[in-house]
Amino acid sequence: MNSNKLAIHGGNPVRKQYLPYGRQWIGEDDIKAVASILRSDFLTTGPILKDFEEKVANYVGTTYAVAFSSGTAALHAACFTAGITHSSEVITSSITFAASANCVLYMGATPIFADIDPQTYNIDPACIEKLVNRKTKAIIPVHFTGMPTDLDAIKRIAAKNELVIIEDAAHALGSLYKGKLIGSNGDMTMFSFHPIKHITTGEGGIITTNNKEYYEKLMQFRSHGITRVPENLLEDQGPWYYEMQFLGYNYRLTDIQAALGLNQLKKLNYFLRRRRDYAKMYNAGLRGLKEIRLPASKEGYESSWHLYVIRLNLDLLSVGRREIFEALQKENIGVNVHYQPVYLMPYYQELGYRKGLCPEAEEFYKEAITLPLFPSMTPKDVSDVIRGVKKVISYYKKIDLSGADGTDDTNYTPG
Repeated sequence: MNSNKLAIHGGNPVRKQYLPYGRQWIGEDDIKAVASILRSDFLTTGPILKDFEEKVANYVGTTYAVAFSSGTAALHAACFTAGITHSSEVITSSITFAASANCVLYMGATPIFADIDPQTYNIDPACIEKLVNRKTKAIIPVHFTGMPTDLDAIKRIAAKNELVIIEDAAHALGSLYKGKLIGSNGDMTMFSFHPIKHITTGEGGIITTNNKEYYEKLMQFRSHGITRVPENLLEDQGPWYYEMQFLGYNYRLTDIQAALGLNQLKKLNYFLRRRRDYAKMYNAGLRGLKEIRLPASKEGYESSWHLYVIRLNLDLLSVGRREIFEALQKENIGVNVHYQPVYLMPYYQELGYRKGLCPEAEEFYKEAITLPLFPSMTPKDVSDVIRGVKKVISYYKKIDLSGADGTDDTNYTPG
């Protein structure tokens, strides 16, 4: 079979309009909320931001929440707050966005990549345990796709070795681990408000915590290391006085963004229901295709379904992941890939990380494809994706020459 056939020849795609893998859902109510701030006295960090932080903390079930200009900024602040320095090592997942490791580099520390559980694609606690040494300061587990990682096992390792846990929950707002919302009872948890996440502030992130000392450091770090809190000042020169006590950053979120986030937060449970309903549709519609593996489910774990990732059984297909990916794109289905192991990026290769470090992660990367999933999709959109996947898989599956499967795909021309 000519693997270039699809890319060269036309046909009738499953969809007329291109469907992206993710998209924000902004309503007129969101626009009005933002416009009201533009007419107010505060544009940057003001009362709306404080309200947003309090409501996120209330939703998750923590005492404190500190918002930042991005999820990456929030992770950077959490690393500073955890006391990570140039002599520290921090263990994180190999399958994640680069920010989960970059935040460690920002502190001059060393990211240590652990392999993944081949079922859930989350960080493998057994690998974490093998990597802990006297330099290890923290663990950054990632709740990949919204599926919670094994927090009990990770907490046991952290307690035994006096490590801080910084949960990267960029995908996991609304996820449940053993009946509790992710972010409710950890050291520090980061949520992202990028446009394709569960709710958006345009760009933005937040750290939730129950630790007052962490809260105060996070607040100060996001504003140049400056404090005006009277009891924290080294001296008091008057009501105007403030002190820069360490080198922080300008990582503040604006009231404009917070207003959008506040309004989006009202719709979070509705957004989550739609994501979960569509994931169920995918599971039902794609079950039985032996050429692909569907996302894992575990008792006591409830995903918020930021991403829906299928894994190809390449032994049963006549082509590789790239050809399947390009074929689905030709069907106007905006698939994506999440993620390449971070240490395979050119910059990390220059730092000395090498291929073969995490075999399970590298195998996963060869086989993973992310299907579209976002709340403003329609059931028809989901059905189109299911039809497209079946169409492409049927075309590229290895033919059983005995005819045992009763199919004949020789006359099929993909879109």
